[in-house]
Amino acid sequence: MARGNGVLRDREKVPRRSHHSERQSTLPQSRQEIEGGRNGNGRRRGGLVRVKSAGESGRRGIHPFQFLAIAWRSTSWLSRAVNILWPFVPAALVINYLQSMEDRHVTRFSLAYIAMVPCANLIGFAGQELARKMPHMLGVLAEVTIGSIVEIILFMVLLRKNQYYVIQAAILGSILANMLLCLGLCFFTAGIRHEVATFHEAVSEVGSNLLLIAGLGLAIPTVFQRAVLNSNFALTTEDIDARVLNISRIIAVLLIIAYAVYLFFQMHTHNGIYDAVFEHDENRDVDGHKDLAKDKFTLTECILALAIAVTLVTFIAIALVNEIPFIVEEQGISDPFMGLILVPLVEKAAEHLTAIDEAWDNQINFALSHCIGATIQTAMLNAPLVIIVGWGYNFPMDLNFELFDVVMLILAIITVGNFLRDQKSDYLEGFLCVIVYIAIAVAAFYFPDPHEAAGSEGGEAAVHEIRRLALS
Repeated sequence: MARGNGVLRDREKVPRRSHHSERQSTLPQSRQEIEGGRNGNGRRRGGLVRVKSAGESGRRGIHPFQFLAIAWRSTSWLSRAVNILWPFVPAALVINYLQSMEDRHVTRFSLAYIAMVPCANLIGFAGQELARKMPHMLGVLAEVTIGSIVEIILFMVLLRKNQYYVIQAAILGSILANMLLCLGLCFFTAGIRHEVATFHEAVSEVGSNLLLIAGLGLAIPTVFQRAVLNSNFALTTEDIDARVLNISRIIAVLLIIAYAVYLFFQMHTHNGIYDAVFEHDENRDVDGHKDLAKDKFTLTECILALAIAVTLVTFIAIALVNEIPFIVEEQGISDPFMGLILVPLVEKAAEHLTAIDEAWDNQINFALSHCIGATIQTAMLNAPLVIIVGWGYNFPMDLNFELFDVVMLILAIITVGNFLRDQKSDYLEGFLCVIVYIAIAVAAFYFPDPHEAAGSEGGEAAVHEIRRLALS
Protein backbone atom coordinates (compact mmCIF):
# COMPACT_ATOMS: atom_id res chain seq x y z
CA MET A 1 0.00 0.00 0.00
CA ALA A 2 2.87 2.31 0.79
CA ARG A 3 4.38 1.46 -2.56
CA GLY A 4 1.06 2.25 -4.19
CA ASN A 5 0.92 5.61 -2.45
CA GLY A 6 4.48 6.30 -3.56
CA VAL A 7 3.54 5.56 -7.12
CA LEU A 8 0.59 7.90 -6.83
CA ARG A 9 2.81 10.59 -5.34
CA ASP A 10 5.32 10.13 -8.16
CA ARG A 11 2.55 10.46 -10.67
CA GLU A 12 1.36 13.62 -8.99
CA LYS A 13 4.86 15.07 -9.38
CA VAL A 14 4.82 14.55 -13.12
CA PRO A 15 3.92 17.92 -14.66
CA ARG A 16 0.89 18.01 -16.84
CA ARG A 17 1.81 18.42 -20.47
CA SER A 18 0.35 21.46 -22.11
CA HIS A 19 -1.44 21.41 -25.41
CA HIS A 20 1.50 23.34 -26.84
CA SER A 21 4.02 20.67 -25.80
CA GLU A 22 1.79 17.91 -27.12
CA ARG A 23 1.59 19.68 -30.43
CA GLN A 24 5.34 20.08 -30.59
CA SER A 25 5.96 16.43 -29.78
CA THR A 26 3.61 15.11 -32.43
CA LEU A 27 5.11 17.20 -35.21
CA PRO A 28 8.58 16.66 -36.73
CA GLN A 29 11.03 19.44 -36.11
CA SER A 30 13.68 18.66 -38.72
CA ARG A 31 14.18 17.02 -42.08
CA GLN A 32 16.04 14.16 -40.39
CA GLU A 33 12.95 13.25 -38.37
CA ILE A 34 10.94 13.11 -41.58
CA GLU A 35 13.50 10.88 -43.30
CA GLY A 36 13.71 8.64 -40.24
CA GLY A 37 10.04 7.91 -39.78
CA ARG A 38 7.46 8.77 -42.38
CA ASN A 39 4.17 7.63 -40.86
CA GLY A 40 6.11 5.12 -38.77
CA ASN A 41 6.70 2.67 -41.62
CA GLY A 42 8.97 4.51 -44.01
CA ARG A 43 6.17 5.19 -46.49
CA ARG A 44 6.26 8.50 -48.34
CA ARG A 45 3.36 10.92 -47.98
CA GLY A 46 1.97 10.72 -51.45
CA GLY A 47 3.42 12.12 -54.64
CA LEU A 48 2.78 14.74 -57.25
CA VAL A 49 0.65 12.40 -59.40
CA ARG A 50 -1.58 10.44 -57.02
CA VAL A 51 -4.86 12.17 -56.19
CA LYS A 52 -5.47 12.44 -52.46
CA SER A 53 -8.50 10.63 -51.10
CA ALA A 54 -9.78 13.92 -49.67
CA GLY A 55 -10.04 15.26 -53.22
CA GLU A 56 -11.56 12.22 -54.90
CA SER A 57 -14.88 13.03 -56.56
CA GLY A 58 -15.71 9.51 -57.74
CA ARG A 59 -16.68 10.98 -61.10
CA ARG A 60 -15.09 11.94 -64.39
CA GLY A 61 -15.73 14.67 -66.90
CA ILE A 62 -18.39 17.34 -66.49
CA HIS A 63 -21.85 16.92 -65.00
CA PRO A 64 -23.60 20.30 -65.43
CA PHE A 65 -26.26 20.05 -62.72
CA GLN A 66 -23.90 18.56 -60.16
CA PHE A 67 -21.29 21.13 -61.12
CA LEU A 68 -23.70 23.99 -60.42
CA ALA A 69 -24.88 22.41 -57.15
CA ILE A 70 -21.33 21.98 -55.85
CA ALA A 71 -20.35 25.50 -56.92
CA TRP A 72 -23.40 26.93 -55.13
CA ARG A 73 -22.70 24.95 -51.96
CA SER A 74 -19.08 26.23 -51.92
CA THR A 75 -16.85 25.63 -48.88
CA SER A 76 -18.85 27.17 -46.03
CA TRP A 77 -21.98 29.11 -45.18
CA LEU A 78 -19.98 32.34 -45.55
CA SER A 79 -18.96 31.48 -49.11
CA ARG A 80 -22.47 30.29 -49.84
CA ALA A 81 -23.82 33.65 -48.68
CA VAL A 82 -21.45 35.37 -51.11
CA ASN A 83 -22.94 33.33 -53.96
CA ILE A 84 -26.17 35.30 -53.50
CA LEU A 85 -24.33 38.16 -55.23
CA TRP A 86 -24.11 36.32 -58.58
CA PRO A 87 -27.00 38.32 -60.15
CA PHE A 88 -24.75 41.38 -59.93
CA VAL A 89 -22.33 39.78 -62.41
CA PRO A 90 -24.52 39.91 -65.54
CA ALA A 91 -25.91 43.26 -64.38
CA ALA A 92 -22.39 44.74 -64.16
CA LEU A 93 -21.43 43.37 -67.58
CA VAL A 94 -24.60 44.62 -69.29
CA ILE A 95 -24.49 48.11 -67.76
CA ASN A 96 -20.82 48.45 -68.67
CA TYR A 97 -21.63 48.14 -72.36
CA LEU A 98 -24.84 50.22 -72.40
CA GLN A 99 -24.18 53.62 -73.93
CA SER A 100 -27.16 55.08 -72.09
CA MET A 101 -25.39 54.35 -68.78
CA GLU A 102 -22.04 55.92 -69.67
CA ASP A 103 -22.51 58.84 -67.31
CA ARG A 104 -23.68 56.66 -64.37
CA HIS A 105 -20.18 56.13 -63.05
CA VAL A 106 -21.14 55.41 -59.44
CA THR A 107 -23.64 52.74 -60.50
CA ARG A 108 -21.20 51.09 -62.89
CA PHE A 109 -18.38 51.12 -60.35
CA SER A 110 -20.59 49.79 -57.55
CA LEU A 111 -21.98 46.94 -59.64
CA ALA A 112 -18.53 45.96 -60.90
CA TYR A 113 -17.11 46.11 -57.38
CA ILE A 114 -19.86 43.85 -55.97
CA ALA A 115 -19.73 41.50 -58.97
CA MET A 116 -16.03 40.91 -58.41
CA VAL A 117 -16.70 39.22 -55.05
CA PRO A 118 -18.64 36.10 -56.20
CA CYS A 119 -16.26 35.66 -59.15
CA ALA A 120 -13.28 35.79 -56.79
CA ASN A 121 -15.11 33.37 -54.49
CA LEU A 122 -15.50 30.88 -57.37
CA ILE A 123 -11.79 31.17 -58.15
CA GLY A 124 -10.97 30.47 -54.50
CA PHE A 125 -13.37 27.53 -54.29
CA ALA A 126 -12.14 25.94 -57.53
CA GLY A 127 -8.57 26.42 -56.34
CA GLN A 128 -9.39 24.76 -53.04
CA GLU A 129 -11.05 21.83 -54.81
CA LEU A 130 -7.98 21.46 -57.02
CA ALA A 131 -5.65 21.72 -54.02
CA ARG A 132 -7.46 18.85 -52.28
CA LYS A 133 -6.31 16.53 -55.06
CA MET A 134 -2.63 17.39 -54.50
CA PRO A 135 -0.06 16.76 -51.76
CA HIS A 136 -0.36 19.23 -48.90
CA MET A 137 2.44 21.66 -49.72
CA LEU A 138 1.82 21.68 -53.45
CA GLY A 139 -1.90 22.11 -52.80
CA VAL A 140 -1.39 25.11 -50.50
CA LEU A 141 0.92 26.74 -53.04
CA ALA A 142 -1.53 26.11 -55.88
CA GLU A 143 -4.44 27.45 -53.83
CA VAL A 144 -2.59 30.64 -52.87
CA THR A 145 -1.41 31.19 -56.44
CA ILE A 146 -4.88 30.65 -57.90
CA GLY A 147 -6.32 33.00 -55.29
CA SER A 148 -3.91 35.69 -56.52
CA ILE A 149 -5.28 35.57 -60.05
CA VAL A 150 -7.74 38.37 -59.29
CA GLU A 151 -4.93 40.55 -57.95
CA ILE A 152 -2.68 39.91 -60.94
CA ILE A 153 -5.47 40.66 -63.42
CA LEU A 154 -6.34 43.90 -61.64
CA PHE A 155 -2.70 44.97 -61.54
CA MET A 156 -2.27 44.32 -65.26
CA VAL A 157 -5.45 46.19 -66.20
CA LEU A 158 -4.41 49.11 -64.01
CA LEU A 159 -0.97 49.02 -65.61
CA ARG A 160 -2.44 49.25 -69.12
CA LYS A 161 -4.53 52.23 -67.96
CA ASN A 162 -1.42 53.99 -66.56
CA GLN A 163 -2.87 53.94 -63.03
CA TYR A 164 0.58 53.65 -61.46
CA TYR A 165 -0.31 55.46 -58.25
CA VAL A 166 -3.29 53.16 -57.61
CA ILE A 167 -1.14 50.07 -58.29
CA GLN A 168 1.48 51.22 -55.81
CA ALA A 169 -1.12 51.80 -53.13
CA ALA A 170 -2.87 48.51 -53.98
CA ILE A 171 0.36 46.53 -53.60
CA LEU A 172 0.88 47.73 -50.05
CA GLY A 173 -2.86 47.71 -49.35
CA SER A 174 -3.04 44.06 -50.33
CA ILE A 175 -0.23 43.23 -47.94
CA LEU A 176 -1.88 45.19 -45.12
CA ALA A 177 -5.27 43.57 -45.78
CA ASN A 178 -3.77 40.08 -45.52
CA MET A 179 -1.58 40.80 -42.52
CA LEU A 180 -3.97 42.82 -40.40
CA LEU A 181 -7.55 42.27 -41.58
CA CYS A 182 -7.45 38.65 -42.75
CA LEU A 183 -5.02 37.44 -40.08
CA GLY A 184 -6.91 39.39 -37.43
CA LEU A 185 -10.23 37.84 -38.46
CA CYS A 186 -8.62 34.39 -38.43
CA PHE A 187 -7.28 34.92 -34.90
CA PHE A 188 -10.63 36.31 -33.78
CA THR A 189 -12.64 33.48 -35.38
CA ALA A 190 -10.38 30.78 -33.98
CA GLY A 191 -10.41 32.48 -30.57
CA ILE A 192 -14.20 32.43 -30.39
CA ARG A 193 -14.29 28.66 -30.81
CA HIS A 194 -11.09 27.83 -28.90
CA GLU A 195 -9.53 29.62 -25.95
CA VAL A 196 -6.06 29.56 -27.54
CA ALA A 197 -5.14 28.62 -31.10
CA THR A 198 -1.64 27.20 -31.54
CA PHE A 199 0.37 27.03 -34.73
CA HIS A 200 3.74 25.69 -35.83
CA GLU A 201 6.93 27.75 -35.98
CA ALA A 202 7.69 26.52 -39.50
CA VAL A 203 4.67 28.49 -40.68
CA SER A 204 4.90 31.55 -38.42
CA GLU A 205 8.63 32.26 -38.06
CA VAL A 206 9.65 31.65 -41.66
CA GLY A 207 6.67 33.66 -42.85
CA SER A 208 7.24 36.64 -40.54
CA ASN A 209 10.96 36.76 -41.40
CA LEU A 210 10.22 36.73 -45.12
CA LEU A 211 7.63 39.46 -44.67
CA LEU A 212 10.18 41.68 -42.96
CA ILE A 213 12.75 41.11 -45.71
CA ALA A 214 10.15 41.73 -48.43
CA GLY A 215 8.96 44.91 -46.69
CA LEU A 216 12.49 46.25 -46.47
CA GLY A 217 13.08 45.42 -50.13
CA LEU A 218 9.94 47.25 -51.21
CA ALA A 219 10.88 50.26 -49.05
CA ILE A 220 14.38 50.76 -50.51
CA PRO A 221 13.36 52.81 -53.60
CA THR A 222 11.17 55.10 -51.48
CA VAL A 223 13.89 55.67 -48.89
CA PHE A 224 16.43 56.28 -51.66
CA GLN A 225 14.21 58.84 -53.38
CA ARG A 226 13.48 60.72 -50.14
CA ALA A 227 17.15 60.72 -49.09
CA VAL A 228 18.37 62.07 -52.42
CA LEU A 229 15.53 64.57 -52.71
CA ASN A 230 16.22 66.04 -49.27
CA SER A 231 19.96 66.34 -49.91
CA ASN A 232 21.79 68.96 -51.88
CA PHE A 233 22.78 66.76 -54.79
CA ALA A 234 22.86 68.44 -58.18
CA LEU A 235 20.23 66.13 -59.67
CA THR A 236 17.05 67.02 -61.48
CA THR A 237 13.72 65.34 -60.78
CA GLU A 238 14.08 63.38 -64.02
CA ASP A 239 17.51 62.08 -62.95
CA ILE A 240 16.18 60.98 -59.57
CA ASP A 241 13.15 59.27 -61.12
CA ALA A 242 15.39 57.43 -63.61
CA ARG A 243 17.60 56.12 -60.80
CA VAL A 244 14.60 55.09 -58.70
CA LEU A 245 13.16 53.27 -61.71
CA ASN A 246 16.39 51.33 -62.25
CA ILE A 247 16.61 50.46 -58.55
CA SER A 248 12.99 49.26 -58.58
CA ARG A 249 13.60 46.98 -61.54
CA ILE A 250 16.71 45.44 -59.99
CA ILE A 251 14.93 44.92 -56.66
CA ALA A 252 11.99 43.32 -58.50
CA VAL A 253 14.34 40.74 -60.01
CA LEU A 254 15.99 40.12 -56.64
CA LEU A 255 12.63 39.62 -54.92
CA ILE A 256 11.54 37.07 -57.53
CA ILE A 257 14.81 35.18 -57.04
CA ALA A 258 14.25 35.23 -53.28
CA TYR A 259 10.71 33.93 -53.79
CA ALA A 260 12.04 31.08 -55.96
CA VAL A 261 14.48 30.10 -53.20
CA TYR A 262 11.62 30.23 -50.68
CA LEU A 263 9.60 27.85 -52.85
CA PHE A 264 12.59 25.49 -53.09
CA PHE A 265 12.86 25.61 -49.30
CA GLN A 266 9.18 24.71 -48.87
CA MET A 267 8.77 22.25 -51.71
CA HIS A 268 12.08 20.35 -51.57
CA THR A 269 14.45 20.67 -48.64
CA HIS A 270 11.84 21.13 -45.88
CA ASN A 271 8.66 19.86 -47.50
CA GLY A 272 8.36 17.00 -45.01
CA ILE A 273 7.95 19.36 -42.08
CA TYR A 274 5.26 21.37 -43.84
CA ASP A 275 3.44 18.22 -44.97
CA ALA A 276 3.41 16.96 -41.40
CA VAL A 277 2.11 20.31 -40.11
CA PHE A 278 -0.73 20.41 -42.61
CA GLU A 279 -1.60 16.76 -42.07
CA HIS A 280 -1.80 17.49 -38.35
CA ASP A 281 -4.22 20.32 -39.15
CA GLU A 282 -6.35 18.03 -41.28
CA ASN A 283 -6.56 15.52 -38.43
CA ARG A 284 -7.89 18.16 -36.03
CA ASP A 285 -10.35 19.64 -38.55
CA VAL A 286 -13.64 20.01 -36.68
CA ASP A 287 -15.71 19.53 -39.84
CA GLY A 288 -13.34 17.10 -41.53
CA HIS A 289 -15.87 14.26 -41.66
CA LYS A 290 -18.40 16.57 -43.33
CA ASP A 291 -15.87 17.69 -45.93
CA LEU A 292 -15.05 14.09 -46.83
CA ALA A 293 -18.73 13.31 -47.35
CA LYS A 294 -19.38 16.32 -49.61
CA ASP A 295 -19.54 16.03 -53.38
CA LYS A 296 -16.44 17.41 -55.06
CA PHE A 297 -15.42 18.83 -58.42
CA THR A 298 -13.72 16.55 -60.90
CA LEU A 299 -10.39 17.76 -62.26
CA THR A 300 -12.13 18.84 -65.47
CA GLU A 301 -14.75 20.75 -63.50
CA CYS A 302 -12.03 22.53 -61.49
CA ILE A 303 -10.41 23.72 -64.72
CA LEU A 304 -13.79 24.74 -66.17
CA ALA A 305 -14.71 26.73 -63.04
CA LEU A 306 -11.35 28.50 -63.10
CA ALA A 307 -11.71 29.33 -66.79
CA ILE A 308 -15.21 30.78 -66.30
CA ALA A 309 -14.23 32.75 -63.19
CA VAL A 310 -11.00 34.15 -64.68
CA THR A 311 -12.84 35.26 -67.83
CA LEU A 312 -15.52 37.03 -65.79
CA VAL A 313 -12.96 38.62 -63.49
CA THR A 314 -11.04 39.98 -66.48
CA PHE A 315 -14.10 41.71 -67.98
CA ILE A 316 -15.28 43.00 -64.61
CA ALA A 317 -11.79 44.26 -63.74
CA ILE A 318 -11.71 46.26 -66.97
CA ALA A 319 -15.11 47.75 -66.14
CA LEU A 320 -14.00 48.52 -62.58
CA VAL A 321 -10.72 50.16 -63.54
CA ASN A 322 -12.40 52.29 -66.22
CA GLU A 323 -14.54 53.91 -63.54
CA ILE A 324 -11.79 54.60 -60.98
CA PRO A 325 -10.73 58.02 -62.39
CA PHE A 326 -14.34 59.25 -62.37
CA ILE A 327 -14.94 58.01 -58.82
CA VAL A 328 -11.75 59.70 -57.60
CA GLU A 329 -12.43 63.00 -59.35
CA GLU A 330 -16.19 63.30 -58.89
CA GLN A 331 -17.01 61.48 -55.65
CA GLY A 332 -14.24 62.65 -53.37
CA ILE A 333 -12.69 59.18 -52.95
CA SER A 334 -8.95 59.71 -52.76
CA ASP A 335 -6.42 57.69 -54.74
CA PRO A 336 -4.75 56.47 -51.52
CA PHE A 337 -8.04 55.15 -50.14
CA MET A 338 -8.97 53.60 -53.49
CA GLY A 339 -5.64 51.81 -53.84
CA LEU A 340 -4.82 51.08 -50.22
CA ILE A 341 -8.27 49.91 -49.06
CA LEU A 342 -10.99 49.47 -51.72
CA VAL A 343 -9.06 47.60 -54.42
CA PRO A 344 -7.29 45.14 -52.03
CA LEU A 345 -10.55 44.26 -50.26
CA VAL A 346 -12.18 43.00 -53.45
CA GLU A 347 -9.09 41.36 -54.93
CA LYS A 348 -8.39 39.36 -51.77
CA ALA A 349 -11.99 38.36 -51.01
CA ALA A 350 -11.52 34.69 -51.95
CA GLU A 351 -8.41 34.20 -49.82
CA HIS A 352 -10.00 35.93 -46.84
CA LEU A 353 -13.12 33.75 -46.95
CA THR A 354 -11.04 30.57 -47.25
CA ALA A 355 -8.70 31.49 -44.40
CA ILE A 356 -11.53 32.47 -42.03
CA ASP A 357 -13.33 29.20 -42.70
CA GLU A 358 -10.16 27.23 -41.96
CA ALA A 359 -9.56 29.14 -38.73
CA TRP A 360 -13.12 28.35 -37.64
CA ASP A 361 -12.47 24.65 -38.29
CA ASN A 362 -9.34 24.73 -36.06
CA GLN A 363 -7.00 24.51 -39.09
CA ILE A 364 -5.00 27.51 -37.98
CA ASN A 365 -1.81 26.45 -39.81
CA PHE A 366 -3.73 26.30 -43.08
CA ALA A 367 -5.28 29.70 -42.31
CA LEU A 368 -1.88 31.22 -41.55
CA SER A 369 -0.46 29.75 -44.75
CA HIS A 370 -3.17 31.49 -46.74
CA CYS A 371 -2.74 34.84 -44.98
CA ILE A 372 1.05 34.90 -44.81
CA GLY A 373 1.57 32.94 -48.03
CA ALA A 374 -0.64 35.32 -50.01
CA THR A 375 1.14 38.30 -48.43
CA ILE A 376 4.56 36.91 -49.35
CA GLN A 377 3.39 36.19 -52.89
CA THR A 378 2.10 39.74 -53.31
CA ALA A 379 5.33 41.27 -52.00
CA MET A 380 7.83 38.94 -53.66
CA LEU A 381 6.07 37.84 -56.86
CA ASN A 382 3.01 39.87 -57.89
CA ALA A 383 4.48 43.31 -57.18
CA PRO A 384 7.82 42.54 -58.87
CA LEU A 385 5.91 40.98 -61.77
CA VAL A 386 4.10 44.29 -62.37
CA ILE A 387 7.45 46.10 -62.43
CA ILE A 388 8.96 43.62 -64.88
CA VAL A 389 5.91 43.64 -67.18
CA GLY A 390 5.98 47.43 -67.13
CA TRP A 391 9.70 47.24 -67.92
CA GLY A 392 8.91 45.08 -70.94
CA TYR A 393 6.36 47.63 -72.19
CA ASN A 394 8.72 50.50 -71.31
CA PHE A 395 6.26 51.81 -68.73
CA PRO A 396 7.86 53.86 -65.90
CA MET A 397 6.28 51.72 -63.18
CA ASP A 398 8.43 51.76 -60.04
CA LEU A 399 8.34 50.97 -56.32
CA ASN A 400 8.46 54.58 -55.14
CA PHE A 401 5.57 54.49 -52.67
CA GLU A 402 4.11 57.20 -50.51
CA LEU A 403 6.06 57.55 -47.28
CA PHE A 404 2.85 57.06 -45.27
CA ASP A 405 2.21 53.70 -46.98
CA VAL A 406 5.75 52.43 -46.41
CA VAL A 407 5.81 53.40 -42.74
CA MET A 408 2.44 51.70 -42.17
CA LEU A 409 3.74 48.58 -43.93
CA ILE A 410 6.90 48.26 -41.83
CA LEU A 411 5.03 48.93 -38.57
CA ALA A 412 2.37 46.36 -39.50
CA ILE A 413 5.02 43.73 -40.29
CA ILE A 414 6.72 44.33 -36.93
CA THR A 415 3.39 44.19 -35.07
CA VAL A 416 2.25 40.96 -36.71
CA GLY A 417 5.70 39.44 -36.21
CA ASN A 418 5.39 40.03 -32.47
CA PHE A 419 1.95 38.38 -32.42
CA LEU A 420 3.33 35.33 -34.25
CA ARG A 421 6.41 34.95 -32.07
CA ASP A 422 4.80 32.90 -29.28
CA GLN A 423 3.10 30.50 -31.77
CA LYS A 424 -0.35 30.98 -30.30
CA SER A 425 -3.18 33.44 -30.65
CA ASP A 426 -6.53 34.39 -29.15
CA TYR A 427 -9.49 36.57 -30.08
CA LEU A 428 -7.95 39.65 -28.41
CA GLU A 429 -4.94 39.65 -30.73
CA GLY A 430 -7.25 39.23 -33.69
CA PHE A 431 -9.46 42.09 -32.57
CA LEU A 432 -6.44 44.37 -32.14
CA CYS A 433 -5.19 43.57 -35.66
CA VAL A 434 -8.58 44.50 -37.13
CA ILE A 435 -8.67 47.73 -35.10
CA VAL A 436 -5.25 48.71 -36.44
CA TYR A 437 -6.41 48.03 -40.00
CA ILE A 438 -9.51 50.20 -39.50
CA ALA A 439 -7.31 52.99 -38.13
CA ILE A 440 -5.08 52.81 -41.23
CA ALA A 441 -8.19 52.84 -43.45
CA VAL A 442 -9.43 56.01 -41.73
CA ALA A 443 -6.04 57.69 -42.23
CA ALA A 444 -6.01 56.62 -45.90
CA PHE A 445 -9.50 58.09 -46.37
CA TYR A 446 -8.30 61.49 -45.19
CA PHE A 447 -4.93 61.28 -46.96
CA PRO A 448 -4.83 63.97 -49.68
CA ASP A 449 -4.69 63.17 -53.37
CA PRO A 450 -1.48 63.97 -55.24
CA HIS A 451 -3.32 66.67 -57.22
CA GLU A 452 -3.98 68.43 -53.90
CA ALA A 453 -0.27 69.14 -53.63
CA ALA A 454 0.36 72.58 -52.24
CA GLY A 455 3.16 74.56 -50.79
CA SER A 456 6.71 74.53 -52.00
CA GLU A 457 7.48 73.15 -55.42
CA GLY A 458 9.92 70.69 -53.97
CA GLY A 459 7.42 69.24 -51.53
CA GLU A 460 6.91 65.50 -51.40
CA ALA A 461 3.32 65.57 -52.62
CA ALA A 462 4.23 67.98 -55.41
CA VAL A 463 6.97 65.67 -56.61
CA HIS A 464 4.53 62.75 -56.71
CA GLU A 465 2.03 64.84 -58.67
CA ILE A 466 4.69 65.85 -61.19
CA ARG A 467 5.67 62.23 -61.58
CA ARG A 468 2.07 61.09 -62.05
CA LEU A 469 1.35 63.73 -64.71
CA ALA A 470 4.54 62.85 -66.52
CA LEU A 471 3.77 59.12 -66.46
CA SER A 472 0.14 59.42 -67.58
